[in-house]
Amino acid sequence: MTDDRKAFDLRPPSEEELRELVADLDDQERQVLLEHGTEAPFCGTFLDEKREGVFTCRLCGLPLFNGGTKFESGTGWPSFTSPFAEGHLRQIRDTSYSMVRTEIVCARCGGHQGHVFPDGPPPTGERYCINSVSLDFTPKGEPLPNKLGRGAPEGQVWSGASAP
Repeated sequence: MTDDRKAFDLRPPSEEELRELVADLDDQERQVLLEHGTEAPFCGTFLDEKREGVFTCRLCGLPLFNGGTKFESGTGWPSFTSPFAEGHLRQIRDTSYSMVRTEIVCARCGGHQGHVFPDGPPPTGERYCINSVSLDFTPKGEPLPNKLGRGAPEGQVWSGASAP
């Protein structure tokens, strides 16, 4: 695989593609990804995930975080220091619940992932606090998802490098 992270097709899914992707979600995944909800703390599938691999958007399959950037924040949600690649996440000002936060959504499909805070460890000082139900996980050595049928690098084996 190439080391060019910009090789991923970031065009949004068509209406038909989005309908098919949404049909594959359960109720909790719909509530979090589409309605900007939050799963309960300390119960997410990926809270204790420590294998090498890449975390992808549960809705569209776009790589969002490398396993090597995951850390234990003590908050009850999987936390990461940086995204998989520039441009794979979009930030939105969130003023819900009488707070000002920065919401994180998948840049391709708009699926809600969580929030980013300026209290993370080095080297970035950022903490991407993400809902497990917003993610899928591809272990090192297995093919990345290709949910939209867009081809390489999606659907190819992730080598464990910074990016495929």
